[in-house]
Amino acid sequence: MSAPVSPAWRATIRAKLDQIAREEGVTVLLAVESGSRAWGFHSEDSDYDVRFLYCRPVDWHLTVMPGRDVIERPISDELDLSGWDLRKTLGLILGSNAVVLEWLQSPIAYAEAPGFRDELARFARQSLRRRPVMWHYRRLAEKQLERHTDPDGAMRLKRYFYAIRPSLALRWLRLHPDLATPPMNMTGLMAECDLPDDASQAIQALIAQKTAVTEAEILRTTPAATDALIAEEMALAAAELAQASDKPDAALLAEADALLARWTWKCDPSAAGAP
Repeated sequence: MSAPVSPAWRATIRAKLDQIAREEGVTVLLAVESGSRAWGFHSEDSDYDVRFLYCRPVDWHLTVMPGRDVIERPISDELDLSGWDLRKTLGLILGSNAVVLEWLQSPIAYAEAPGFRDELARFARQSLRRRPVMWHYRRLAEKQLERHTDPDGAMRLKRYFYAIRPSLALRWLRLHPDLATPPMNMTGLMAECDLPDDASQAIQALIAQKTAVTEAEILRTTPAATDALIAEEMALAAAELAQASDKPDAALLAEADALLARWTWKCDPSAAGAP
């Protein structure tokens, strides 16, 4: 398997991020790879899914009408690049958004303010609740199975992985009932899922196949072992989700406010009264 990101592409992405920071007047706090290149099963022609978190100067927050809290750039065949404002990000974490959790775990970073990822990850780990995270992964797998299977049972190999990975996350959550942060990387996730030998071997074979073909590869038949794994974890997750929901800790809101203020001041040290 080739390296997930070549030096040339890493330089290109960093240049794009620098350009966005200048054009938008923001500070990029964290920029990571979020797709198959970070998950550990990219193809040679996989695109680059770059996601970043940023903060704006203090004055941006001191207006009656809030500004847009997302930065996006047109998607090309090779690069998909977008980011979220820190305030939006903290609100999503308080709502147990599993996407932010994955970004914080990405093994591929293009930009990173010292200390930011660790601080936000600690906050996310104590804020995330199992039920919303489980719902996210179950719905993610369900959507792939609903929309991307042909009448003859064939589907794109890429899409099948998009059903396997969230199913493994559901299994991880089931096996770790006191936690809500499944690993992002496929290898690490599999290692902590106590998989049956046939399912583990089937997934390893699919990973080897995907890294050797293009994103358009069609899977004519899906392995029985992984089909069974997906079906089982989807059913067990549905049963748990039918139970009473957990509730967020109201005290976390104050911590989120403090984190937002701390990093906003750090991004705008020239502001009057900055600590």
